[in-house]
Amino acid sequence: MAQEVPSKFLLDLHVQFILGLDKKKDEFEYWASEQLRLNGVYWALTSLDLMNHKDDLNRDDVIAFVLSCQNKDGGFGGSVEHDSHLIYTLSAVQIMVMLDAVDRLDRSAITAFIQSRANADGSFTGDAWGEVDTRFSYIALAGLSLLDRLDAVDVAMAVRFIEACRNFDGGFGSTPGAESHAGQIFCCVGALAIVDALEIVEADKLGWWLAERQLKNGGLNGRPEKLEDVCYSWWVLSALSILDRIHWINKDSLIQFILGSQDADTGGIADRPGDVPDVFHMLFGVAGLALLGYPGLKAVDPRYCMPKYVTDHRIPNRRNIQSREAPPPPPSSQSKLDMEI
Repeated sequence: MAQEVPSKFLLDLHVQFILGLDKKKDEFEYWASEQLRLNGVYWALTSLDLMNHKDDLNRDDVIAFVLSCQNKDGGFGGSVEHDSHLIYTLSAVQIMVMLDAVDRLDRSAITAFIQSRANADGSFTGDAWGEVDTRFSYIALAGLSLLDRLDAVDVAMAVRFIEACRNFDGGFGSTPGAESHAGQIFCCVGALAIVDALEIVEADKLGWWLAERQLKNGGLNGRPEKLEDVCYSWWVLSALSILDRIHWINKDSLIQFILGSQDADTGGIADRPGDVPDVFHMLFGVAGLALLGYPGLKAVDPRYCMPKYVTDHRIPNRRNIQSREAPPPPPSSQSKLDMEI
């Protein structure tokens, strides 16, 4: 018998789903994902905070685990005794900011690690193996911003590298010449918003490309001809929100797609209806709903994927990116959406 598709947000069930994740240590998936443990704590904590249940996690235990993942080079690994990487380092900083425990961090050591990943052309590598990706540009700038150390790198060169990754369609790729992808677009637009350099974005062209990611079932995909996925409820919507064009997609249809991806038995949100839920899609489903103003959820900052009250406190003097007058959708865009959805 097919499971009934949820039509409302199952908050209490989702809280229990997240709190139960640490009790699955006898399951293969728990150990197979060990390298993502620090990311998982960030996904879980942010989800709970947006759902007004942050205090359900033991603050002291979380802080102790985060600090145990820091290495001698100042960076953080995905778990204890794992190699440092920018991805895990940002998660560590975000967690400590949300827990109001930045004073427990060695900010100089973390800053030095991020500095060590900077290249002369303004790009960043994720770790000592040298992969370059605009994800790492975003992570470096977001992490330094949260630590109030943006002066530690050449921001102008970082912006120049991001601009070199802009494509003819207005989108951004992982490196110059790479195809546009919604995940990379969030990274580039988010980074540019953090350093107040959005003038290099072709907002209407990019907004239209992002609006075209919505499919007939209301879900969003990451690039043309791909399946819908709940995580793009964040990657696409966050960029549209930063550009004041979130109203260019059908909000009600997307909300129903996210709600339909919930597991009504166990809690949690999957990549699409009928699949197995996980904490990664849990966060980006909740964050997407928060961007859409779903009732009962805290406001989320589209630049950092953190509760807005946290970033307002941490970075109080930053420009309010949603204060500009929002442009109307192009007539052709609206008629296309009405026809498809």
